[in-house]
Amino acid sequence: MPELPEVEVVRSGLAPALVDATVSAVTVHDARALTRHPGSVDDFEQSLRGAHVVAVCRRGKFLWMPFTPAGGSNAARAVVAHLGMSGQMLLRFSGAPVERHERIRLDIDHPHHGALAVVFADQRTFGSLALDPLLPTTDAAPGGFGADEATVPAQVAHIARDPLDPALDETRLRRLWARKRSAIKRVLLDQTVISGIGNIYADEALWGARIHPETPADALSARHVTRLLAEIRAVLDKALAEGGTSFDAQYVNVNGQAGYFAHSLHAYGRTGAPCHRCGRPIARVSFMNRSSHFCPSCQRMPRTR
Repeated sequence: MPELPEVEVVRSGLAPALVDATVSAVTVHDARALTRHPGSVDDFEQSLRGAHVVAVCRRGKFLWMPFTPAGGSNAARAVVAHLGMSGQMLLRFSGAPVERHERIRLDIDHPHHGALAVVFADQRTFGSLALDPLLPTTDAAPGGFGADEATVPAQVAHIARDPLDPALDETRLRRLWARKRSAIKRVLLDQTVISGIGNIYADEALWGARIHPETPADALSARHVTRLLAEIRAVLDKALAEGGTSFDAQYVNVNGQAGYFAHSLHAYGRTGAPCHRCGRPIARVSFMNRSSHFCPSCQRMPRTR
């Protein structure tokens, strides 16, 4: 599933073409791509025709586009994009051929870029688009990256702020972690505690901080928490600079190009390979229906109290 860097790469690619654009046509090829939309296909298409896109926003792994509907309605809503396992948001020229696995197409007119098409493609059909009401944020800060308004879609309201969000309350986060007895990796993957981190970047940040993934969160010292937060941000920043992590053709930017952070991985997916720090083999263990990768030499479990 795309994590924060992959979704931010998409957001930053969409924003120049979508902000201030008007939706001229909406085509739903596959109703399965609207599984999270509370209305019908007709409702989705009619509500978006003539809409004016205000922003392209992201919190954690979630993407949304607030819009002003045609006719001047005051109802604050947004198109929420759940990319799922294989969802893609692609920019194409107006009239471009239908993409493989294309589910929904938005034809738009931009005052500077002219006519374009935004394509939602999804091979596995686990992702979806939906129209969702915007709610006030609980901390009165902008909803996420790219947002000016202190609102967030209802479907995203339960998602915590992410490590790169200026509005993240780090003091509150430290208190939350100090009360968690669960393994720190499990806590990192809990999107209601901190968002945007998935299996790949959790493994990488824990490797960088020299913390065993099964270490109880409440066993981390203040110094370890500081180091872990620094490593999380460093890993995410580096992944963003390199376009995210792409192991196949599914995680791509709006132009269909893959990121290359996979070449910078230290732990994830490197089972048996020498640790870049100590030379010992990277281990892989089962974890929540997936895997954890770590260095048993550099990332040791703390002694029990």
